[in-house]
Amino acid sequence: MRKTTASLASALLALTLAATEAAAAQGFAIVTNEKSANFSVYDLDGNLLRTVPACSRPRGMVFTKDRKEFLVCCAEDNMIGVFDTQTQKLVRRLPNVLYPEVHYLHPDGRHLYVSNEEDSQATVFDLETGRQVAAYDTGAEPEGIIVTNDGKLAFVASEAANLLHVIDIEKEEIVKDIVMNTRPRRMALTPDGKELWVSAEIAGVVDIVDIGKLEMVHTIDFEFPGLRKENVTPVDVLVDRRGERAYVGLGRANHVAVIDVKTRKPTNYILVGRRPWGLALNKDESRLWVTNGLSDDVTIIDTKTLKPLKSMPAGEVPHSILIFEP
Repeated sequence: MRKTTASLASALLALTLAATEAAAAQGFAIVTNEKSANFSVYDLDGNLLRTVPACSRPRGMVFTKDRKEFLVCCAEDNMIGVFDTQTQKLVRRLPNVLYPEVHYLHPDGRHLYVSNEEDSQATVFDLETGRQVAAYDTGAEPEGIIVTNDGKLAFVASEAANLLHVIDIEKEEIVKDIVMNTRPRRMALTPDGKELWVSAEIAGVVDIVDIGKLEMVHTIDFEFPGLRKENVTPVDVLVDRRGERAYVGLGRANHVAVIDVKTRKPTNYILVGRRPWGLALNKDESRLWVTNGLSDDVTIIDTKTLKPLKSMPAGEVPHSILIFEP
């Protein structure tokens, strides 16, 4: 009887593992959980596949160019962790990266631009050698960082200084500081490369910067019945591939805003969990994934109906999302 029970348990375990691997083969989403120091890995329907140890305070993530690995800002380990995409296991480290928060991979696939929150710097690392190759002094608490599609400019948002620093990559220097609304956090480029959308958390707005002019040209406000202005604390910004629609996580307002890019007007507000701040779209952009940092869960939104489909438990303080699809 004991042998039969053990054999049955082994068979069930094997079937469960096989089902998990089959689901993962169709694609999966990885979420960093800051406080619990792990990854939550889901299939694309939102079913939890596994929870994997990560590093100390994992935050921003980005794929390598071939997508075989992904890079994680391990803030309290002062490193960039390089993880295998399929297994989510740590394979190597970029050490001595002081308190990294978010990062962005240059279009060349080789140079990684990192915001160093506590060090008031943006640094650049060569992924082939693992060495730091550049550093730029910024205002206090740099966070959002991005590189233009042509690889010529990088932008870094300094939260405490209310500045957007413009780095000329060829000249290797900051060529302009653009004054933004209070506490700029994250940013997104429009697909045509003409505009940069920057969230300003304390001001409760999104600022739009003209890339050609290097000037702020427009500000988007958020208002709807029952919403207190002081609760609008936008963080992540995402523009779809067609450049038609943008999404903004509104933080303490517990909603995601949907914006018509052409008119620059909010068209919908979607109720999610508490403190939404991380956003990601799947490959065909039919699903928007949202991390809710203070309710420890993740919400999936149908982008056609603009309705939440489901919310799933995550680890403690989920931060960022990567979605892998073959």
